[in-house]
Amino acid sequence: MMVTKIHCAHILVEKLSIAQEIKTKLSSGESFSKLAQQYSIDVSKKRGGDLGLFGRGIMVKEFEKAAFELEKGQISDIVKTQFGYHIIKRLD
Repeated sequence: MMVTKIHCAHILVEKLSIAQEIKTKLSSGESFSKLAQQYSIDVSKKRGGDLGLFGRGIMVKEFEKAAFELEKGQISDIVKTQFGYHIIKRLD
């Protein structure tokens, strides 16, 4: 069955170097939601980066492609869009 909606959180930053630093912190077990609150420039930071459920065609193409490829609980590589650098976590 084709998944139509997924639940993700993300961290959005302006610089690649900051995104790389966050990826390192995530690798060492730091909390995704705490890092989102600390670093993200998106309004979702208040909710730990939680974007809620969304379907295809809502997010920019690069973001959507990366998000829909993730397994539940998985964290993406750094994804560049016109908004900056995203790290995406699939919640459900």
